[in-house]
Amino acid sequence: MTPPLKKTAVILFNLGGPDSLEAVRPFLFNLFADKAIIRLPQPFRYLLAKFISKTRAKKAIGIYQKMGGKSPLLENTVAQAMALEESLKGEDSNYKVFISMRYWHPFTEETVQEVKDYSPDEVVLLPLYPHYSTTTTQSSFKEWYRAAKGIKVPAREVESYPLDELFINAHVETLMPIYKEAARHGTPRILFSAHSLPQKIVDEGDPYQEQTEQTAKAIVSKLKGDIDYVVCYQSKVGPLKWLQPTTEAEIKRAASDKVSVVVVPISFVSEHSETLVELDIDYKDLAESLGIPFYGRVPTLSCHPLFIEALRKKVLDF
Repeated sequence: MTPPLKKTAVILFNLGGPDSLEAVRPFLFNLFADKAIIRLPQPFRYLLAKFISKTRAKKAIGIYQKMGGKSPLLENTVAQAMALEESLKGEDSNYKVFISMRYWHPFTEETVQEVKDYSPDEVVLLPLYPHYSTTTTQSSFKEWYRAAKGIKVPAREVESYPLDELFINAHVETLMPIYKEAARHGTPRILFSAHSLPQKIVDEGDPYQEQTEQTAKAIVSKLKGDIDYVVCYQSKVGPLKWLQPTTEAEIKRAASDKVSVVVVPISFVSEHSETLVELDIDYKDLAESLGIPFYGRVPTLSCHPLFIEALRKKVLDF
């Protein structure tokens, strides 16, 4: 008799996003209450998270109103999970893909219960953060292990994939149509825009900036010609020194140089507020007001076949 196939639970990690305007403030609190984000002891971290979530709520609600009153991140992640699970059919194990959000539903605890009910033989932890950071990947992994103590099966970690060839090729394929359109207005400048981090976190050894720059360099190496590009950072919060240069500053520099820009959301693989509002509305308005000849924004990888294949191989290549 043929033995039953092994059961593998694949956990896709993402930040999560508010599913209603009422959820915006508690979502912000959950974000800033994470000790990986605000590195203060209690009760100071709790008090600061309460203060920040209260003071930023109005502005954040305005952002989510522009997206129909909620974040599309969960729907996008569900689509990626479904595509990945479909790609894993026919392998030598039964694969079921689960979603674990860090700061909103489905929270890690909810996902852990679903995985327990599935009763897998092994677990694969797969972040939708291509570049490793203590603030994202490490925080999600720590929360998983805290909540999943009752799951007594091996867990395999995919830490990051900044130089994965399929991941790089997916970026090249999404970039080229926008780049060619921009090239009609002269040689464009590519802005590889990543979510920023406080400089002190990188100075403490966080590899995020280095890995982000590795990805940008690998993408450019596959493009023909002398490519004008820069890695820049968006979504700064608070008074600390954050990674430089900022995306806003690079847009202003491009305007001064009278060159078109192609913005690549290099650290994001799903559409959400930082892409749909910050890049598509705020920075586009800025570019147009400064007279930039062409402003193009490359879509996130989302369910691009090469990206899904990259994830599939990460699940299988152990």
